[in-house]
Amino acid sequence: MTQQAYMTETDNGGSGSERPGTRLRRLAHRLLDGWRGDRRVWRRGIVLAALALLLALVMLVHSRIPNRVGNLGSLTETFLPWLGVAVPVLLVLALVRKSATALIAILLPAIVWLNLFGGLLGDKSGGGGDLMVATHNVNADNPDPAATATDVAASGADVLALEELTDVSEYERALAPMYKHHAVVGTVGLWSRYPMTDVRAVDIKLGWKRAMRATVTTPRGPVAVYVAHLPSVRVKMEAGFTARQRDKSADALGEAIADETLGRVVLLGDLNGTMNDRSLNAVTSQLRSTQGAAGSGFGFSWPASFPMARIDQIMVKGVQPESSWTLPRTNSDHLPVAARVKLDTGS
Repeated sequence: MTQQAYMTETDNGGSGSERPGTRLRRLAHRLLDGWRGDRRVWRRGIVLAALALLLALVMLVHSRIPNRVGNLGSLTETFLPWLGVAVPVLLVLALVRKSATALIAILLPAIVWLNLFGGLLGDKSGGGGDLMVATHNVNADNPDPAATATDVAASGADVLALEELTDVSEYERALAPMYKHHAVVGTVGLWSRYPMTDVRAVDIKLGWKRAMRATVTTPRGPVAVYVAHLPSVRVKMEAGFTARQRDKSADALGEAIADETLGRVVLLGDLNGTMNDRSLNAVTSQLRSTQGAAGSGFGFSWPASFPMARIDQIMVKGVQPESSWTLPRTNSDHLPVAARVKLDTGS
């Protein structure tokens, strides 16, 4: 068998074989043509190098960016992974500018970003798990609640949480064939294939009910399941990233979880914040994200038309995440998210 060769025109007008690696070398030669012997490659691109160093600094010390002015720290942390988009942009500009200084400087933000988020690029999901859970902010203005309920239930989740419920009866009718047990508290609800007891509202300091807790008795024992829809955040020109009520509710939810007597806890819901947002520390410091532990990729869930952040969360304590993923889009402005977990023998 002969090795396939690429044909290219030679200097004498004939043709000859060219290996695939030769094309890459020719491309690199074109990009770097004119760099050799040009002493200005070290003097050009100082501004680009400075921008690269600033980008690396922001990612390194994001937790120290103050929230006193417009909650700038939380805003940065919400979209922190997207800062990595600036790295290839700076790289292209450095190549066009023919700046060796900028190229070297760009290595720093690239390394920092990979250290922060490189672990999310691969697929950490496994094939195990004995409990599947899912959560979905269905959107109060959903034009077809029944279709949305049916779509998300088709995932096969054993336990399903829904937030932003308005016409509850539509969801109850659509989900009744799949789930024998359910409870609704305010605008959040929980549907389960397994019996539920000790259902109660969780006070997250809003004045109305947007969080609940229930004990789900699985074949492997009881699990405390929390459903929460934290207040929305806003980005305003005059006030910046406004999230005071969200932060207050997150602290209250964290206190409730800290007082939980069961050892196995699952939190489902729209937290209106990412795992990087320091303002959710009262919650995130106690629980593991299933996406971070056993997901594939970032698992962005909002907005559904072009997901940019994972604000819909599945978080656990006392159970082992096995896999985590986003579900297909429904009529909502959020994507549903799901996870499979393995229950241990403790309680």
